Amino acid sequence: MSSTAPDPSAPDGTLRETVAHRLPGDPTPRELVERAIRVDHAGEYGAKRIYQGQIAVLRGTRWEPMLRHMQEQEQVHLDTFTRLIGERRVRPTALLPIWHAAGFALGAATALLGHRGAMACTVAVEEAIDEHYAEQHDALGTDEAPLKAHIAQFRAEEQEHRDIGLENEAELAPAYRLLSKVIKAGCKVAIRVSERV
Repeated sequence: MSSTAPDPSAPDGTLRETVAHRLPGDPTPRELVERAIRVDHAGEYGAKRIYQGQIAVLRGTRWEPMLRHMQEQEQVHLDTFTRLIGERRVRPTALLPIWHAAGFALGAATALLGHRGAMACTVAVEEAIDEHYAEQHDALGTDEAPLKAHIAQFRAEEQEHRDIGLENEAELAPAYRLLSKVIKAGCKVAIRVSERV
């Protein structure tokens, strides 16, 4: 968006063009909010499914209560973004059926490596989400204070999940570095795609 105004520094008072901070192709403030709600709803849905996959494999073990605790927090996050989708009339991602299957499969597959594999998955996912939430929080305007407050709270809880994973031997999982790198890369792709599709 651009506007014209007299330039007091110009000797003849000619008009100069002033350019706002938003460049052509940049999302509008409303589009930023819609993308934030859409992708966060998708992400929390995927996180819930990851924990469901892990619980399906690790049911009855000493790890189940911990996984259920984290899943319950993700459910609160998901419920919040589901409500915001309705209130703000945001179209959810069309990819929910994919995240439904992929989230469960990722959770189950990593849990099949044992509790360390499940925890490695948690750490990788939560580190990607932490970075995403930090960027989102900074990008939203001051007029979105309630949404920013939700994001800040949920980010703190995602950091708690990461810490739980690290405390429970995530880094001792088989091929931890490779596993972490692949999961983080997948999360980042899912975030970018879910913002738009």
